[in-house]
Amino acid sequence: VQLQASGGGLVQPGGSLTLSCIASGFDFSRFSMGWVRQVPGKEFQWVSAIVTGHGTTYYADSVKGRFTISRDNAKSTLYLQMNGLKPDDTARYYCAKYDRGPYHEWDSYDMWGQGTLVTVSS
Repeated sequence: VQLQASGGGLVQPGGSLTLSCIASGFDFSRFSMGWVRQVPGKEFQWVSAIVTGHGTTYYADSVKGRFTISRDNAKSTLYLQMNGLKPDDTARYYCAKYDRGPYHEWDSYDMWGQGTLVTVSS
């Protein structure tokens, strides 16, 4: 069982990045998924979630209108399109499989990838 995230890097403020996460070892299409981020030394922050089936999406207020979560069940892949990036978005981003509880709480997710680092700086 694995979640492999990629797509992070260094970007200037106002720039864009697209993160990808390839899932393996479980039936990706059956589970809701999310993105969570962490600034080193600080606690985890939930970013976004996408519900399996009807595909409803949720976003933290800090990223709403700038980030878009999506999924391709045929490819077992989760995406996070990030536009209008700000220095405050600098963090390691983790894709995570939803387990139970509120979608907006990071500990509602029971399986995490290794993360991909996003740095927003001029």
